[in-house]
Amino acid sequence: MELALYGPDGFFVSGAGPAAHFRTSVHASPVFAACMLRQLETVDAALGHPARLDVVDVGAGRGELLRALLSQAAPELAARLHPVAVELSPRPADLPPEIDWQADIPDGITGLLLATEWLDNVPVDVAVHTRAGWRLLLVNPKTGEETLGPAPSRTEITWLAHWWPPTPTRVGGRAEIGSGRDLAWAGAVGKVARGVALAVDYGHLRDSRPLDGTLTGYRGGRQVPPVPDGSCDVTAHVAMDSVASAGERVARCAYSLVSQREALRALGADGGRPPLSLASRDPAGYLRALAAASAAAELTDPAGLGGHLWLRQPVGVALDAVVAR
Repeated sequence: MELALYGPDGFFVSGAGPAAHFRTSVHASPVFAACMLRQLETVDAALGHPARLDVVDVGAGRGELLRALLSQAAPELAARLHPVAVELSPRPADLPPEIDWQADIPDGITGLLLATEWLDNVPVDVAVHTRAGWRLLLVNPKTGEETLGPAPSRTEITWLAHWWPPTPTRVGGRAEIGSGRDLAWAGAVGKVARGVALAVDYGHLRDSRPLDGTLTGYRGGRQVPPVPDGSCDVTAHVAMDSVASAGERVARCAYSLVSQREALRALGADGGRPPLSLASRDPAGYLRALAAASAAAELTDPAGLGGHLWLRQPVGVALDAVVAR
């Protein structure tokens, strides 16, 4: 999975980028960027409006979200913003010069660290529950053929026992081992000196883990078998409570974990249809409001993008000061 996604010819390193293959919240609508800007403004206020406000986008794609934040921010805020895209692919030729492009998360962030659909692409091992216990799943990257390998490591077995306990009679059930994602998120949170680390991703919680896991592939807008040959995105939903716990140990502060539907509505996204009376008074305004409502509805649909989970982990600031109500 590591080579298929991030190797020399990996899916995220070469080619046209994620937007050419699947639709994320960032690509779906400017409404998402507008809400993220409001989140950034709350962090800015909680920090006392510092002279430099970092906004670091981990897994930035081609910088779409940072471009939108720069274009939508008020002049006073835009002048203080220090946007950083963290991505392994080459810097896009048309990226605004104000946006830094780095392969690694910078140290000492004062502001907002964003990880929008990043953790689901942090590589995982897949385990199969057998009568003899957990066994790792091996996949031939050329043929997609699956075989059972050795038992997971002691660290992985400990993680599975706590975070993904199998149904006693469910032989053949699969799990995606999230210990590597816990480390990745804890490392990201550790880069924040003061501010908020925010992860937005498809996820699940301990009491409702999917019996067969969630590993899948995407290519050209279609769901495909997750063959790790570099031709498709290989992704799995995130054990969000596990990564939250790992981040909490670093941040030493309470966190917030809510659905995207709840988070975006608190930040002003309204999927309600505008009143019909507006159509007669201001037809063009009605059409704009209708388009915005449609976009917000897609972002907050609990069966789709609204099913994402938002994990906010504040560092050195109060949780209540950075969570919109």
